[in-house]
Amino acid sequence: MIGRFLTRIVDAQSGWAKPFGEFNHRWLSALFGPIRPIKDFLNGTWLGHPVHSAATDLPVGALTVSIVLELVGQHTAADIALVVAVVSILGSIVTGLADYTDADGTARMRATVHATVMLISLVLFVVSLLIRGGSPADRTVPTILVLLGFATISLGAAIGGDLVFLIGTNVNRHAWRGAGAKWVALDLGDLPDIPDGGPTKAKAGANNLILVRTGDTIQALHETCAHAGGPLAEGTIVDGCIQCPWHGSRFRLANGDVARGPATYDQPAYEVRRAESGAGWEVRRAPR
Repeated sequence: MIGRFLTRIVDAQSGWAKPFGEFNHRWLSALFGPIRPIKDFLNGTWLGHPVHSAATDLPVGALTVSIVLELVGQHTAADIALVVAVVSILGSIVTGLADYTDADGTARMRATVHATVMLISLVLFVVSLLIRGGSPADRTVPTILVLLGFATISLGAAIGGDLVFLIGTNVNRHAWRGAGAKWVALDLGDLPDIPDGGPTKAKAGANNLILVRTGDTIQALHETCAHAGGPLAEGTIVDGCIQCPWHGSRFRLANGDVARGPATYDQPAYEVRRAESGAGWEVRRAPR
């Protein structure tokens, strides 16, 4: 019930969050476009995991430490922990903006609300630090500001969690697909055979695949992009990779490895062979 209530509250913000999100998307795309390798780094392509979700743990931990130290009278240590929290929040913001650039539709709208709530909490923490910098005899106000900020950042974290667990932003689209050891017949539809070039879309049981053929060499990947579900059959082949038409992620055709973000997870690759009957083709998921 609480989750449904929070979802309704967030969706009610679409009147301002949608246009604000579209504005942010334009300037962020202009910012990150010329520095694609840096954006890939912030996305977590090198890590094989989104960096933002990992980076958000540090400020929450530092804030908890700051509050506890404040309550037991260790004011200087509490201030230092709050500084660590603010610096780590700034790092989380940078990684979050890299992910936010590729958000679309409902995900972008809710990410806008999430980011706005987090910025409000950051303002509360910064104001608390400024007051502490004057060495006040009464620390009630800066302490209350941190407590309000902690409540705000907790709300923002809940909204951010829904972006992942409710909408599926930045999750591996193939996490539920088993490796499978059996060869499955390849359905080419109306095609008599796998044509040279590609990508060519085909089916293997319940899975859609793309095939790229160069003479006797046939490479196959799952057709759904691991990053956001984009149709790789509509993508382009670049330097031995298939490039997703939605956000530009690239996967190596030879093995499905991520070659360029924003994707952080590899693409399932498939082995292709002639069917034992001699007619048609068979595929099975390649082991990793």
